[in-house]
Amino acid sequence: MVSLSSTRSLYETQAAKLTCQTAQPIFQDANGLAIKFFIQRDIPDEIQAQVCETIASLGGRVDTKMPRAGFVLVQPGTSEEERLRLCWSTIERPERYFVPYTYVEACKVSGMLLKQIFIHEGQPIPMHIDSSIANVNVRTTLSARIMHSGGDPSASAQSARVILADPNTDIFNHLVKTYQGEADKYVESYLWVKKCIEKGQVIYTPVVYKNPGGRRPGEERTQFSQEDEKHLCEWIAAKIPYKETGGRTGNRLYQQLCEMASEPEYAWVTRHTWQSWRERYKKNATRLDARIQEIVEQKKPAHGEKGQYGYVRKPEEKPKRTRKKSRNSTANDGSAPVPGPSGVHSLETYSMPMPVPLPPMTGVMGPVGGPEDGFNPVVYQPPAPVFQHMSVPTPGPPMTAAMARQNAREEEVEDDEVDWQIREGNAPTPAWAKRKIDEEEEPSKRQRTRSQGATNGLHVIDQAVHDIAKDYRFLVEEVQEYYDKCGDPERTRNRFKKMRETLNKLPDEEPVTV
Repeated sequence: MVSLSSTRSLYETQAAKLTCQTAQPIFQDANGLAIKFFIQRDIPDEIQAQVCETIASLGGRVDTKMPRAGFVLVQPGTSEEERLRLCWSTIERPERYFVPYTYVEACKVSGMLLKQIFIHEGQPIPMHIDSSIANVNVRTTLSARIMHSGGDPSASAQSARVILADPNTDIFNHLVKTYQGEADKYVESYLWVKKCIEKGQVIYTPVVYKNPGGRRPGEERTQFSQEDEKHLCEWIAAKIPYKETGGRTGNRLYQQLCEMASEPEYAWVTRHTWQSWRERYKKNATRLDARIQEIVEQKKPAHGEKGQYGYVRKPEEKPKRTRKKSRNSTANDGSAPVPGPSGVHSLETYSMPMPVPLPPMTGVMGPVGGPEDGFNPVVYQPPAPVFQHMSVPTPGPPMTAAMARQNAREEEVEDDEVDWQIREGNAPTPAWAKRKIDEEEEPSKRQRTRSQGATNGLHVIDQAVHDIAKDYRFLVEEVQEYYDKCGDPERTRNRFKKMRETLNKLPDEEPVTV
């Protein structure tokens, strides 16, 4: 049962209209005749008395017989309401409307006679309120508004002509795709009911034809102009100045070009798709390469210069490792790997370059140990800063046992080896002093190594990004993100310089107290 108090709350936003009522009562037609009402018999007497009083005060009239044209006030969901509809709802009487008895109070609060717009072929439009509208108050308000305007909100999803759902959920898109092929079924937002009531008519959301792609018959594609080719050659000359390095026919070069469309100086990019830019160069490579070469000869960029596509770097040489097929020869050496504090095999007994993790191989640790060690590569998750800033030493001569002991950073000195590792002058150091020196010097060695790696291990491009972030007090990630888009370090520096100057000029919202 819909109570009168709940109906008042539905239209409380329109209560101000009551003060501006015209001289003509709400329940009178244009000729000044009273609109007739019929009330369902089994509605409680106190409610009937209140409804009759409201109708009379607004100029209407309550009849004891079924009016030919007027409103039949019913109690939704009851068997008597169903009986009245079956008996008196006919096509011959299109102006006889069945509404809940709260309709009278709703008209009074809104200050107008609510039109019966949700009617199709003389019958209420069946509507279904989907579960995506989870708020109970919204569902109640929606249901009352539909009934007061002639609709039926109690239909199922299968039998409903209109399905109301929340457009901010995935269910709404699913319903649209499910019923888009049915001509007499519409999926609408819950706000659609209010819009129809305000306009006084039912207007379904129009279906817009979606272009499947491609050009329409007779439509010409955007032609390439001389200016387009000039811009294209300048872009390729800046990113891949030397054709022998490769990459001019790749996809990424032209995708990156179209990603710059948001920049004012690259507004010309939107004239064509990245596929069109690529095909233009590919089909005219011989002619465009000559123009690109002229631009390169004027600017004379170096190989791998900052701003070039892909941040060209010289590949690092990998140390050669001799491998033998048999694993049993490890017993001939008379040595075995000694576990250190980090769980990595000791390198003191092998004559080979110390393996180091390369920046492009972050997260994968290669074989570590002697030439005959069967240790397989392991995947692990190292802290990013360690690998990012570690210096990569150039390959040198094979490392001897003495060099391995001198460069040991993570191994702990064993008790049986301390008698020859640490010396003071020409005489051996006492046993009690050896451990103390170890504890004092080892942390400083590691700290010194890490600091060197943090400053000298960066690539020139990464170092430039860090310098810009430090000079103008921005996050490295912010500077890196913009640099990846434009590829020009000077342009990146100027942009963040202007941003910092703009921020410094902004006045404080509150005065700074010293």
